[in-house]
Amino acid sequence: MSVAIIGAGVMGETLLSGLIRAGRDAADLVVGEKRTDRAEELRDRYGVDVVSNVEAAKAETVVLVVKPQDMTEVLGEIAPHLRPGQLLVSLAAGITTALIEKHIPDGVAVVRVMPNTPALVDEGMAAISAGSHCDEAHLEIAEGLLAATGRVVRVPEKQQDAVTAISGSGPAYLFFVVESMIEAGVHLGLPRTTATELVVQTVVGSAKLLRETGTHPTVLREQVTSPGGTTAAAIRELEDHKVRAAFITAMEAARDRSRSLAEGLD
Repeated sequence: MSVAIIGAGVMGETLLSGLIRAGRDAADLVVGEKRTDRAEELRDRYGVDVVSNVEAAKAETVVLVVKPQDMTEVLGEIAPHLRPGQLLVSLAAGITTALIEKHIPDGVAVVRVMPNTPALVDEGMAAISAGSHCDEAHLEIAEGLLAATGRVVRVPEKQQDAVTAISGSGPAYLFFVVESMIEAGVHLGLPRTTATELVVQTVVGSAKLLRETGTHPTVLREQVTSPGGTTAAAIRELEDHKVRAAFITAMEAARDRSRSLAEGLD
């Protein structure tokens, strides 16, 4: 086995299924999962071996998809079975490579990753950062894993808390806007199903327009905003309610929370 995924929650299973869809042989993968019912479910669904965390730690590449508060416990469990030259990829928000390296043998390479939930439909955005023993080959392996569920970008680790605030938490902000637009549509007299279809397709189409044209969002917004028109009236209300400032403040709060997640862990 060459890749082990420890933690079979939503994101762990998302990575597993993405790797298999991308052509990775199930025999080349293993999952560390303690719950027997969950283990049986994963075996039946993906045809992978499901083993203990200790057994999973023997893989060439070990991917940790655990909650930040569980990280030190899991590291304590697997550290005696890790060895120099292995690659440890962490998807735990807020957990630094330095903290992980403190708990594992010297020479184990660590890559920190911040993914997001659109990985469920292979449209994820993952940012990766190298630890102190990580080289180009390790980063390429991590990129190859995450590319199975979307796009990957390298960032200095000092930027990871900002990444968490922007793309890690970002889907929730967009879902919040979608919710609000749908409710507005209902308030304006549209059936909820019609409002939902209008809003969802508008969001999908706008995202595709941004990606495929490469045009700055300000330019695209201005193209929709005729002087004295309906869009201008709506944008004026958003500006009067300081929506732009609220987004900035909200993302600062998310960044600060990311920084605090590792507090109390040693």
